[in-house]
Amino acid sequence: MTGVTLGFVPEPLSVPVICILPSRKMPTGVANTRKFNQIRSSIEEVGLIEPLSVTAVDQESGHHMLLDGHIRLMALRDLGFVEAACLVATDDEMYTYNNRVNRLATVQEHYMIRRAIDRGVSPERLAKALSVDISQIMKKMTLLDGICPEAVELLKERQFSPEVTRAIRKMKPTRQVECVELMVAANNITVAYAEALLVATPVPRLIDGKKPARLTGVSQEQMAKMEREMSNLQEQYKLVEQTYGQDVLNLVLARGYLAKLMECEPVLKYLSQRQPDLVREFEAILEIVSLDQ
Repeated sequence: MTGVTLGFVPEPLSVPVICILPSRKMPTGVANTRKFNQIRSSIEEVGLIEPLSVTAVDQESGHHMLLDGHIRLMALRDLGFVEAACLVATDDEMYTYNNRVNRLATVQEHYMIRRAIDRGVSPERLAKALSVDISQIMKKMTLLDGICPEAVELLKERQFSPEVTRAIRKMKPTRQVECVELMVAANNITVAYAEALLVATPVPRLIDGKKPARLTGVSQEQMAKMEREMSNLQEQYKLVEQTYGQDVLNLVLARGYLAKLMECEPVLKYLSQRQPDLVREFEAILEIVSLDQ
């Protein structure tokens, strides 16, 4: 089995704060935001939980370029920290680590809170550090209890209320995945949508086998209509999922054909003279680097 190359050195390295250079300029007024104050008070109370992400040291200057953690670095400097724990990148690509993993996502916040508690920080101390009620800490600490790994994977880079998983955990694993896929596809990971999906879930697909209470303000007819529409939406989603691979393959082949077509000078000249709009559309297609755009 071929080994997987790690993007970062596994063990954090202690780096002098003065040797860490930001890779981008922070907007004016960041130090006055609630987010900065929360991070600053958290570091002041319990220390730096999530290491900064930096490039390997520049041998000439002795500096590291910061990839992720700009606000944390600002807070460390503001508090007078001399050194900071850093994860050092092992490759030369200057990408922002935060593009790959959103450290402010709800699931990541859950992991950070659990990590702090595992290190001996009490929930009360965390609540004080983050300037929130302890009930919020407890909800975030138990965020993923009863949630299957596949659903967690779909949610890991999203932001949502902890109340969403309260509804999702009442469903069986396969239904959890279906509902999370629907919420992600609709870009609507809200408590109201999660509760609606819960109410629309058939009894055999619920953990306790008991139909939840009807939504307040929704009539029996509206509920029945919503269940039918939800069922249709799920069928449509599955159909799209089944044909997605073939559709992508067709698009890749079409793009390759257009690339060869546009490289043919006589064809390009003819199209430019007779169908200039088509040429612009073809060029736009060829400029697409990824089908995710």
